[in-house]
Amino acid sequence: VKEVYALNEWITENNQLLAGTDTFEVTEADLEKISQLKTANKVLAVLNQFEVTQPVVEKRLLLALCGIQDPGNLGTIIRIADWFGVDQVVCSEDTADVYNPKVVQATMGSIARVKVFYKNLEDWLGQLQATTIYATVLEGADIRTIEKPASGVILVGNESQGIPPSLQTFAQVRITIPRKGGAESLNAGV
Repeated sequence: VKEVYALNEWITENNQLLAGTDTFEVTEADLEKISQLKTANKVLAVLNQFEVTQPVVEKRLLLALCGIQDPGNLGTIIRIADWFGVDQVVCSEDTADVYNPKVVQATMGSIARVKVFYKNLEDWLGQLQATTIYATVLEGADIRTIEKPASGVILVGNESQGIPPSLQTFAQVRITIPRKGGAESLNAGV
Protein backbone atom coordinates (compact mmCIF):
# COMPACT_ATOMS: atom_id res chain seq x y z
CA VAL A 1 0.00 0.00 0.00
CA LYS A 2 1.52 3.29 -1.10
CA GLU A 3 -1.13 5.82 -0.10
CA VAL A 4 -4.48 5.84 1.68
CA TYR A 5 -7.19 8.47 1.20
CA ALA A 6 -9.93 8.15 3.80
CA LEU A 7 -12.61 9.80 5.85
CA ASN A 8 -11.56 10.85 9.36
CA GLU A 9 -13.76 8.18 10.99
CA TRP A 10 -12.10 5.41 8.95
CA ILE A 11 -8.61 6.68 9.79
CA THR A 12 -9.50 6.77 13.49
CA GLU A 13 -10.95 3.22 13.44
CA ASN A 14 -8.01 1.76 11.48
CA ASN A 15 -5.08 3.81 12.70
CA GLN A 16 -3.14 0.70 13.78
CA LEU A 17 -3.08 -0.55 10.18
CA LEU A 18 -1.66 2.67 8.79
CA ALA A 19 1.84 2.71 10.33
CA GLY A 20 4.37 3.67 7.66
CA THR A 21 1.69 4.43 5.06
CA ASP A 22 1.11 7.91 3.64
CA THR A 23 -2.42 8.66 4.79
CA PHE A 24 -4.53 11.63 3.72
CA GLU A 25 -7.81 12.69 5.27
CA VAL A 26 -10.45 13.56 2.66
CA THR A 27 -14.12 14.49 2.64
CA GLU A 28 -16.95 12.44 1.11
CA ALA A 29 -17.00 14.93 -1.78
CA ASP A 30 -13.26 14.37 -2.33
CA LEU A 31 -13.77 10.58 -2.37
CA GLU A 32 -16.53 10.87 -4.96
CA LYS A 33 -14.19 12.88 -7.20
CA ILE A 34 -11.24 10.47 -7.00
CA SER A 35 -13.16 7.18 -6.95
CA GLN A 36 -14.44 5.47 -10.08
CA LEU A 37 -17.44 4.17 -8.14
CA LYS A 38 -20.87 5.77 -8.25
CA THR A 39 -21.04 5.52 -4.46
CA ALA A 40 -17.62 5.86 -2.91
CA ASN A 41 -16.75 3.97 0.27
CA LYS A 42 -14.92 5.44 3.27
CA VAL A 43 -11.44 4.74 1.92
CA LEU A 44 -9.43 4.52 -1.27
CA ALA A 45 -5.91 3.05 -1.42
CA VAL A 46 -3.16 3.24 -4.02
CA LEU A 47 -1.20 -0.02 -4.24
CA ASN A 48 1.80 -1.28 -6.17
CA GLN A 49 1.03 -3.99 -8.68
CA PHE A 50 2.43 -7.41 -7.81
CA GLU A 51 5.69 -8.43 -9.37
CA VAL A 52 4.86 -11.23 -11.81
CA THR A 53 6.57 -14.49 -10.92
CA GLN A 54 5.71 -18.12 -11.57
CA PRO A 55 2.83 -19.82 -9.76
CA VAL A 56 3.84 -22.44 -7.21
CA VAL A 57 1.83 -25.61 -7.73
CA GLU A 58 3.33 -28.11 -5.30
CA LYS A 59 1.33 -28.88 -2.14
CA ARG A 60 -1.38 -26.29 -2.74
CA LEU A 61 -4.70 -25.76 -4.46
CA LEU A 62 -4.89 -23.28 -7.35
CA LEU A 63 -7.60 -22.02 -9.65
CA ALA A 64 -7.10 -21.86 -13.42
CA LEU A 65 -9.59 -19.62 -15.23
CA CYS A 66 -10.27 -19.95 -18.93
CA GLY A 67 -11.62 -16.90 -20.73
CA ILE A 68 -13.52 -15.25 -17.86
CA GLN A 69 -14.82 -12.13 -19.59
CA ASP A 70 -16.88 -10.33 -16.96
CA PRO A 71 -14.69 -8.21 -14.65
CA GLY A 72 -17.20 -8.65 -11.82
CA ASN A 73 -16.95 -12.44 -12.16
CA LEU A 74 -13.14 -12.33 -12.06
CA GLY A 75 -13.18 -10.12 -8.96
CA THR A 76 -15.73 -12.36 -7.27
CA ILE A 77 -13.68 -15.47 -8.05
CA ILE A 78 -10.56 -13.86 -6.56
CA ARG A 79 -12.55 -12.95 -3.43
CA ILE A 80 -13.94 -16.50 -3.11
CA ALA A 81 -10.45 -17.95 -3.63
CA ASP A 82 -9.21 -15.78 -0.78
CA TRP A 83 -12.11 -16.94 1.43
CA PHE A 84 -11.11 -20.57 0.92
CA GLY A 85 -7.36 -19.92 1.33
CA VAL A 86 -6.50 -20.31 -2.35
CA ASP A 87 -3.73 -17.75 -2.81
CA GLN A 88 -2.98 -18.16 -6.52
CA VAL A 89 -5.16 -17.88 -9.61
CA VAL A 90 -3.82 -18.61 -13.08
CA CYS A 91 -5.79 -17.00 -15.92
CA SER A 92 -5.81 -17.61 -19.64
CA GLU A 93 -4.50 -14.70 -21.65
CA ASP A 94 -8.04 -13.80 -22.79
CA THR A 95 -9.40 -13.44 -19.23
CA ALA A 96 -10.40 -9.95 -18.03
CA ASP A 97 -7.56 -7.75 -16.73
CA VAL A 98 -7.04 -8.16 -12.98
CA TYR A 99 -6.43 -4.40 -12.65
CA ASN A 100 -9.71 -3.44 -14.32
CA PRO A 101 -11.44 -1.15 -11.75
CA LYS A 102 -14.51 -3.45 -11.64
CA VAL A 103 -12.28 -6.45 -10.87
CA VAL A 104 -10.44 -4.57 -8.14
CA GLN A 105 -13.71 -3.42 -6.55
CA ALA A 106 -15.31 -6.89 -6.70
CA THR A 107 -12.33 -8.43 -4.88
CA MET A 108 -13.14 -6.26 -1.83
CA GLY A 109 -9.44 -6.21 -0.92
CA SER A 110 -8.63 -9.82 -1.77
CA ILE A 111 -6.52 -8.58 -4.69
CA ALA A 112 -3.86 -7.77 -2.07
CA ARG A 113 -3.71 -11.41 -0.88
CA VAL A 114 -4.27 -13.51 -4.01
CA LYS A 115 -1.61 -13.59 -6.73
CA VAL A 116 -2.99 -13.61 -10.26
CA PHE A 117 -0.95 -14.88 -13.21
CA TYR A 118 -1.69 -14.85 -16.96
CA LYS A 119 -0.52 -17.85 -18.96
CA ASN A 120 -1.23 -19.79 -22.11
CA LEU A 121 -3.23 -22.43 -20.23
CA GLU A 122 -2.61 -25.18 -22.75
CA ASP A 123 1.16 -24.76 -22.41
CA TRP A 124 1.05 -24.27 -18.64
CA LEU A 125 -1.22 -27.26 -17.92
CA GLY A 126 0.88 -29.38 -20.26
CA GLN A 127 3.96 -28.69 -18.14
CA LEU A 128 2.42 -29.75 -14.84
CA GLN A 129 3.75 -33.05 -13.59
CA ALA A 130 2.07 -35.16 -10.90
CA THR A 131 -0.62 -32.51 -10.37
CA THR A 132 -4.29 -33.45 -10.32
CA ILE A 133 -6.38 -31.20 -12.55
CA TYR A 134 -10.10 -30.90 -11.81
CA ALA A 135 -12.41 -29.65 -14.58
CA THR A 136 -15.64 -27.95 -13.49
CA VAL A 137 -18.26 -29.28 -15.92
CA LEU A 138 -22.00 -29.94 -15.91
CA GLU A 139 -21.59 -33.73 -16.23
CA GLY A 140 -18.90 -34.20 -13.57
CA ALA A 141 -18.80 -36.09 -10.28
CA ASP A 142 -20.82 -34.60 -7.41
CA ILE A 143 -18.38 -32.46 -5.39
CA ARG A 144 -19.97 -33.77 -2.21
CA THR A 145 -18.89 -37.31 -3.05
CA ILE A 146 -15.24 -36.82 -4.00
CA GLU A 147 -12.35 -36.60 -1.56
CA LYS A 148 -11.57 -32.98 -0.69
CA PRO A 149 -8.41 -32.08 -2.62
CA ALA A 150 -5.45 -30.76 -0.62
CA SER A 151 -3.60 -29.80 -3.77
CA GLY A 152 -4.14 -29.56 -7.50
CA VAL A 153 -5.63 -27.20 -10.06
CA ILE A 154 -9.35 -26.48 -10.38
CA LEU A 155 -10.11 -25.43 -13.95
CA VAL A 156 -13.08 -23.07 -14.45
CA GLY A 157 -14.37 -22.21 -17.92
CA ASN A 158 -15.77 -19.21 -19.73
CA GLU A 159 -19.19 -17.92 -18.63
CA SER A 160 -21.02 -19.01 -21.79
CA GLN A 161 -18.85 -21.72 -23.36
CA GLY A 162 -17.31 -23.50 -20.39
CA ILE A 163 -13.94 -25.22 -20.65
CA PRO A 164 -12.77 -25.84 -24.23
CA PRO A 165 -12.21 -29.49 -25.17
CA SER A 166 -8.47 -28.79 -25.70
CA LEU A 167 -8.14 -27.93 -21.98
CA GLN A 168 -10.51 -30.64 -20.74
CA THR A 169 -8.04 -33.24 -22.01
CA PHE A 170 -5.64 -32.24 -19.19
CA ALA A 171 -8.21 -33.01 -16.46
CA GLN A 172 -8.01 -36.25 -14.50
CA VAL A 173 -11.20 -35.49 -12.53
CA ARG A 174 -14.42 -33.87 -13.75
CA ILE A 175 -16.51 -32.24 -11.00
CA THR A 176 -19.82 -30.44 -10.67
CA ILE A 177 -22.17 -28.89 -8.13
CA PRO A 178 -25.38 -30.91 -8.67
CA ARG A 179 -28.43 -29.11 -10.03
CA LYS A 180 -31.66 -29.19 -8.01
CA GLY A 181 -33.70 -26.59 -9.85
CA GLY A 182 -34.23 -25.60 -13.47
CA ALA A 183 -31.28 -23.26 -14.11
CA GLU A 184 -29.23 -24.17 -17.16
CA SER A 185 -25.85 -23.53 -15.54
CA LEU A 186 -24.04 -21.75 -12.71
CA ASN A 187 -22.26 -18.42 -12.88
CA ALA A 188 -18.49 -18.89 -13.24
CA GLY A 189 -18.05 -17.23 -9.83
CA VAL A 190 -20.00 -20.03 -8.15
